[in-house]
Amino acid sequence: MFNWHRSSAAALHLPAIVRRRSPSRHLAVVRWLHAGSPASPYESRYAEKLQEKAKEQGIELFELRSRAKEEARRKESEQFKATVESSRLSQTQWLKKSPLESDQNPVPRTPRTRKDSSPVKSLESFINVPKLLSTPHTAEQISTLWTAYHASRTGGTGRGFICASVPVNLYNEMLNVGKRYPMFVVPVRREGSSTTSPEGEENDTAHEFYFLQWDFHAPPSPPSPSAMELEQFIRVPPSSTLALPQAATVLFTPLQEYKLRQSFATPYLILTFYPDFAQTHGLVLLRGEITPSAAAAAATPTQDTQTTRFLLSQVDAQLLAMGVQKFYLWGDGSETDSHGSDRHAEKLLRQFHENPEEFSWQDLLKHAHLT
Repeated sequence: MFNWHRSSAAALHLPAIVRRRSPSRHLAVVRWLHAGSPASPYESRYAEKLQEKAKEQGIELFELRSRAKEEARRKESEQFKATVESSRLSQTQWLKKSPLESDQNPVPRTPRTRKDSSPVKSLESFINVPKLLSTPHTAEQISTLWTAYHASRTGGTGRGFICASVPVNLYNEMLNVGKRYPMFVVPVRREGSSTTSPEGEENDTAHEFYFLQWDFHAPPSPPSPSAMELEQFIRVPPSSTLALPQAATVLFTPLQEYKLRQSFATPYLILTFYPDFAQTHGLVLLRGEITPSAAAAAATPTQDTQTTRFLLSQVDAQLLAMGVQKFYLWGDGSETDSHGSDRHAEKLLRQFHENPEEFSWQDLLKHAHLT
């Protein structure tokens, strides 16, 4: 469980391993995890051919290497921009083909059953929402119950899940930004790998990009009148509308896999926002589900779930969730906020959609510190 604050992503409560900072250095060139070893063995094996090629072009060997590196960086940049543009166009086509369901014919709510078209599991499939609404529970108590529920998963280890409670006003702000800019890329730092920066400096920090995509669903039915009678627990003015915000999901997929498989790519993490308590308690519950590995998914129910393997670590899942907060909760827009990153995050997100030719992954890495 972590708390959602406006101040900065660093305010989230994470395990000590997340808060530990690596040595202060410039961020390195992005390197995919499946990339090979440094180029020196290659140069040793083909030294004579490289010398011949340099001689044919009338240049020194170091200049040939420099040109090759520059060409590789140029191709990588072009490929990245092409992916951004392709993703933007795919999302535009999807929005045209799949408009949100309207609520012209609402269906009366019945306990424990969602009567809308949402493909996500209802909150009532996890907790007894009618009971919580019909008995005195504060927002803090509901958050505690939500945390305890997820801590009991996977054999009592809580592995494979993350959760949070989001104030409804912050959720609405993120929801509005997500509708305008439903896609982005979030980098996750990887330690223990040596890469070379564009300036030629050696650095032991690499990153893996994750493609982020929002999806929006019909809101749940509003609370029953009996639940709304508990005025001492209502966080919103009595005159406000009873309509709940839309539910939302955020999918994270490794960018390399998304580039290869597009809409068929497997999401590694799915965040689901549940606004069922938005009007009664001013609270939106967040559930994050990490996708099990193929072997774990095929396991029999009798196997030990405590050893289940997932496609993403708990720490990485927390970092990706923090990325949603960083890039989609812009704050007050001041230049003097506690970490000075809100305006940079907003600029990067806008560039990604509105001016992809100006979007720079170097700038993304520079301003994407999540710990």
